[in-house]
Amino acid sequence: MLAEGFEDSEFKKPYDAFRDAGHEVVVIGAKKGEKLEGKNGKVKSRAELGIDEARPEDFQALFIPGGHSPDRLRADPRFVAFTQAFADLPILAICHGPQLLLTAEMVEGRRMTAWKTVQVDLRCAGADVVDEPVVVDGELVTSRQPDDIPAFIERSLDLLRQGADAHAGA
Repeated sequence: MLAEGFEDSEFKKPYDAFRDAGHEVVVIGAKKGEKLEGKNGKVKSRAELGIDEARPEDFQALFIPGGHSPDRLRADPRFVAFTQAFADLPILAICHGPQLLLTAEMVEGRRMTAWKTVQVDLRCAGADVVDEPVVVDGELVTSRQPDDIPAFIERSLDLLRQGADAHAGA
């Protein structure tokens, strides 16, 4: 899910890595066709689906890049409800991404990390916060900042691969 002002590298690098690994990645925004630009102006994207058309059951994971995007998304109850539908599915959130999980009330008791200022909010909401490059808690992968992108991608792909293996064996 993406809104204007996302952190360029936190969207683009994982997006490319997920696609290169064979995953279909669909950008969901407020309106289909909406033009979205990163906060540094280096990366531009377009919403392939509007939130009103997006159906959680059509997706196997949720990716929430950081920057200003998560704060904008959490102000819209449609994005919050969409996020809540992924309670038992992989959620991959980096930097400010967990802000959306805070509003969706999905952090209590979870082991997580995030950008340093968001860590305080997570702790206040009952999360077990650690200051590590990447944290995996069940189906939840969180990271702190752009420097953590390689570790975030690696652990996210591991989790997605495990999910694909589980579905293949079913």
